[in-house]
Amino acid sequence: MTSRMAARILIILSSLAPLAAQADSKDKDKFPFLEATVAQLQAEMAAGSLTSQQLTRAYIERIEELDSAGPGVNSIMELNPDALEMARKADELRRKGVVLGPLHGIPVLLKDNIDTGDRMQTSAGSFALVGQPALRDSTVAANLRAGGAVILGKTTLSEWANFRSMESISGWSGRGGQAHNPYGIDRNPCGSSSGSGAAASSNFATVSFGSETDGSIVCPGNANGVVALKPTVGLTSRAGVVPISHTQDTIGPHARTVADAAAALSVIQSVSSDGRDPATGGVPLGWQGTGKTRPTNIPTDYTKFLDPNGLKGAVLGITRQGLNGFDPFVPTPAPVTLAVEAAFKALTAAGATLVDLDALGYNFAGGPGELEVLCFDFRNDVAVYFATRSGVPVAGGTLQSAIDFNNAHATVEMPFFNQDIFDLCESMAPGPDDPQPAFGMTYNEALKADHDFTVMNVDGALSAQHLDAIVSATDNPAWSTDLLYGDHFIFGTSSIAAAGGYPIVQVPAGVVSGFGVPFGISFFGTAFSEPTLIKLASGYEAVTHARANNLPTFAATVPFNNVKGPLQQGEGDGAMHSGAAASSALPGAAAVQGAAAAKPKTMSEKAKRALHGL
Repeated sequence: MTSRMAARILIILSSLAPLAAQADSKDKDKFPFLEATVAQLQAEMAAGSLTSQQLTRAYIERIEELDSAGPGVNSIMELNPDALEMARKADELRRKGVVLGPLHGIPVLLKDNIDTGDRMQTSAGSFALVGQPALRDSTVAANLRAGGAVILGKTTLSEWANFRSMESISGWSGRGGQAHNPYGIDRNPCGSSSGSGAAASSNFATVSFGSETDGSIVCPGNANGVVALKPTVGLTSRAGVVPISHTQDTIGPHARTVADAAAALSVIQSVSSDGRDPATGGVPLGWQGTGKTRPTNIPTDYTKFLDPNGLKGAVLGITRQGLNGFDPFVPTPAPVTLAVEAAFKALTAAGATLVDLDALGYNFAGGPGELEVLCFDFRNDVAVYFATRSGVPVAGGTLQSAIDFNNAHATVEMPFFNQDIFDLCESMAPGPDDPQPAFGMTYNEALKADHDFTVMNVDGALSAQHLDAIVSATDNPAWSTDLLYGDHFIFGTSSIAAAGGYPIVQVPAGVVSGFGVPFGISFFGTAFSEPTLIKLASGYEAVTHARANNLPTFAATVPFNNVKGPLQQGEGDGAMHSGAAASSALPGAAAVQGAAAAKPKTMSEKAKRALHGL
């Protein structure tokens, strides 16, 4: 990237930054970089009033104060011992007039399944991968280094990217423990990129990066109130990333603004083949066999698509499928439904036209063969990854090696849930055309089913209805973490894009009135439609300022009013000061929340929930 291009990106970022993303002066005095954007930080460094070393130290101090101590968000797996040296080198280059890109000197965090060829571990949260660090950078890490970014550390995650057990707890891993949500420490950050979403929301770095197979970037974005950009499969390389599936895996950013997410994507993407991941030279499953080819004009600068009026004149297909809940016995609480409908109204208020896709008969339930595809891919892909590692327990091994390791170290790896997904994947027949009794079709048949679902419904709706994008709510807001009953997924829409390998931009839409938990909406498109999705999401952000008006508080729990008993009341406490919570708590809501703790009663319901947060 040239210095001229980098300068242009910074000018665009500055001009299109959201209007009101600042906390009160007391909080600003405590942490001077609260909600600071890439553009703002670059402007300060360009002016000589800030160095990358000062910024890096500030983030480290904040992590020590709020993550490892204080409220204990636990979003950071480890800090990079070389971070300050990277910052020093970035400052030295800047003094010489060299700026490598929009993230030059900017501290970023990586999910702990993304290889860095340095002194940090890459473990996917499991001790099975702890020992000698990865031998080389992942392509994403290499691109960040080449762009001058400061790799500040690794974030916690759901172990094995939430693909070990149907009963898993998002944000928990044997190595990392349980990650928490900065809006309410007892709330779950979702997963599997749990720490990435929580860290970005907590202002522990300027940008963080996670991975997604089905929901793992967008769900933490939703739960932690940040922008989440899931790129088209193959737009960002998976080389050097602990895999689930080469069919669906992708790497993308969490950021506090759409502008920052767009700048981050500009740095980490692979415009053409990186020579390590075949997907970077091809197209995702949804485009395969259709005659569509990889674009030759993939943008190098996504910030040029930012538009505060991005929704004006847009035609959006809206779907509410699944928003009432996966399980009819655990429906979505009324306050959540009301908040989602208000978020949809903001689309039309900003000038968009909505087309009801449900009334037209489209199916957005997700690819019917998805779990089979993921299982088959995982068993093969994880062995390929293990072959790249040395000096760790499963180096050169297979999925069975990881199963054996977990059984031998069950007290640290399996204190709360089992490894039934690992066992299921290992039990599959080896050939792509072999019958798979557990799934009812072969692997190739499952691929075709997922491809056809995508072409008929996602691409079909976009084309026939002349849509700019499809839109829906992202996921239900964060639930209270429960190590006994597991995750409480009520609904999620990431499967619309998952099977075909298509992109999503999730953007904060507000908080549920009276409950203090954020939620977001997602914009979906066909492969390589990131420019359009960024335009739409930035337009929504510009008219709602949802995050800017609802920053995390690091409270022990939310809601934190109307919950104390008479003998616990301090001066100023009590129902008279909590009218908002009382008025928005509709009859029956408490009963619904209590019911949410019940585990799904059928394999179908369990599978639907398991596929979210991967």
